[in-house]
Amino acid sequence: MKSLGIEGAWVHEPEVFADSRGSFQEWFEYGRFRAATGQGFRLAQANCSVSARGTLRGIHFASVPPGQAKYVTCVSGAVLDVVVDIRSGSPTFGQWEAVRLDEVTPRCVYLSEGLGHAFMALDDHSTVVYLCSEGYAPQREHGVHPLDPALAVAWPAGLTPLLSDKDAAAPTLEEAGTQGLLPSYEECRAYRRSLIGEIGEIGEIGE
Repeated sequence: MKSLGIEGAWVHEPEVFADSRGSFQEWFEYGRFRAATGQGFRLAQANCSVSARGTLRGIHFASVPPGQAKYVTCVSGAVLDVVVDIRSGSPTFGQWEAVRLDEVTPRCVYLSEGLGHAFMALDDHSTVVYLCSEGYAPQREHGVHPLDPALAVAWPAGLTPLLSDKDAAAPTLEEAGTQGLLPSYEECRAYRRSLIGEIGEIGEIGE
């Protein structure tokens, strides 16, 4: 796993074993994950999303604590996966990192608690699966508009973004900050530190 330019985000390129029958890969391996990130991963929910070409989902995040860490990959089609630093007080606040995820060159993206997540489908029937450290809790879920001009995420040209009504009505990053929705950088770091000692007591992938 390699760290991205935003603290708390990593990309993993699993080795693929292919032969005439097909292929096999370990898209998540707990030992490598913990060695790279320094923390465990508590699995609470696994999601599968199928999207039409041009579908834009996000930017989503959850209140911290506990937030919601995600480990994301694309098993069919292709998406542009984007991590956005929406943590107030962060040295990289307002910055984003994009990683293409597709079925041809397998990659996985991990984003820790407090980071924003979005992706755009580049093909029809693009299928994204992701592991989540916490279950879905509507009262803790928030969003930032993915087309916020202040963020200026470089979404692929030539595609008309297809947004849900909820995402289309999401506030800009500045508005979310004014509304007190954004997690703080220090709060996120403190929560991650607390997980290092706690994770072994409450269960983790790999046990």
